[in-house]
Amino acid sequence: MSTVRETIVTSPQNDKAKRWASLQHRKYRDRHGAFLAEGAHLVQEALAAGETVEAVVFDEGRGWPADLDRGFAAAAGEIVRASGEVMAKCTATDSPPPVFAVVRKRPPDPAVLFRPGALIVALDGLRDPGNVGTIIRSADAAGADAVFVGRGSADPFSPKAVRSTMGSLFHLPVLEGDLTRLLPEAKARGFRLIGSGPRAERTCYECDWSGGVWLLLGNESEGLSPETAALLDEFVRIPMRGRAESLNAAMAATVLLFEAMRARGI
Repeated sequence: MSTVRETIVTSPQNDKAKRWASLQHRKYRDRHGAFLAEGAHLVQEALAAGETVEAVVFDEGRGWPADLDRGFAAAAGEIVRASGEVMAKCTATDSPPPVFAVVRKRPPDPAVLFRPGALIVALDGLRDPGNVGTIIRSADAAGADAVFVGRGSADPFSPKAVRSTMGSLFHLPVLEGDLTRLLPEAKARGFRLIGSGPRAERTCYECDWSGGVWLLLGNESEGLSPETAALLDEFVRIPMRGRAESLNAAMAATVLLFEAMRARGI
């Protein structure tokens, strides 16, 4: 039986602490191929999903979290007892969590994007990491096959986005890349491209969601880019009875995803 290494890091100037803290920034997440999962729930989700976890770091002053199964930590590269100063340096919240994990990014398999009959959620310029994370969570709940995050969108592996997924980041493939390159290929493979807009003639309840579908979701204030909109097969709208001008991007995505789930007989 392998023995999990347990180390102590008390100084924010420690090389490990500096590396973990750097993962708050996208360029270092990309450089190291890793990100942070903050809080006992996300650590548990990462371990349960079989993610490659480099380290589980917990606040030695607060002790091992009662709601985190220590047996799961045997899958991690090491367990680290850290000082409160290290926890504060390495995490992005005003109140540092009692534990975080350093998780390796999983190499995505692009083939999932073109699986026959798949439902793919594609984000076109969504800037709010909270919206990106919540949409990943909703896509997971509605049984989507993958989420594709187009260039210009918030990083789905940022601390705020990861927290907003509530663990769904570990449940379905999340890929990143150039939408303008992939959308024509999706159309050529028989996928229908559906986007949402308030001036669309048809409602989401009149749309045919069967077969292979890419659901395109645009920027919070400007909607889909002209390049993406030009490729769509159909625009749909969410009918609203009340006086609200619009829905939050993540809320709208959730409505569309659950209608797609219902219509596809899931």
